[in-house]
Amino acid sequence: MGITVKKFLFACISISLISATSLNVATAAQKAPVVKCSATKAVGHTAKTVAFTPKLLTKFPKTFTLVTNCGTIVITTVGNKAPWTMTELSALAKAGYFDGSLCHRLTTAGIFVLQCGDPTASGMGGPGFTYPDENLPANAANNYPAGTVAMANSGPGTNGSQFFLVFADTSLGANYTIWGKITKGLEIVQAIAKAGVKGGGGDGTPATTIALTKVSVN
Repeated sequence: MGITVKKFLFACISISLISATSLNVATAAQKAPVVKCSATKAVGHTAKTVAFTPKLLTKFPKTFTLVTNCGTIVITTVGNKAPWTMTELSALAKAGYFDGSLCHRLTTAGIFVLQCGDPTASGMGGPGFTYPDENLPANAANNYPAGTVAMANSGPGTNGSQFFLVFADTSLGANYTIWGKITKGLEIVQAIAKAGVKGGGGDGTPATTIALTKVSVN
């Protein structure tokens, strides 16, 4: 028996993962401090047009800073281990593509992630271009540990703008480009996870609205 999820993220995850990993997410959620989120005017909207960058960066960013209505999340990047990802995400961030967008999806059953990066908030949006998979992990248990940041996709070589933040150790197929690690603000994602999904269940819109107010690259 498998868990079926929407396009862009994580097909064919076995229910057998839950028994081993649910303890991790429960513990993480219990330890998550109270996080206060301010009101946001962010809504799903048409994505800003940003052109594909055909030439790789020669100097890769060290951090991405996600300023949200719930606090600041800092991601330390993998740098030249994912050159295409760093190049295209940097271009999107510098163009303001992510600013004012919602983190539209939370999954707390079998896999433990908060998904962001789609201005339309539909789970189907993207920048209109794709680039290759990079820096894939081993096909092993907990190959996306808590704090990992990776690209969502709809199949090989279909990376765009959507990415996910892992809030508890997660096992997935080795199909998603890892491009960073949360080095500040993991407790924010864990607090969002603790609040759960709108309407209940383990997969859907976060009950607590979290928006990317500003994404900057350093």
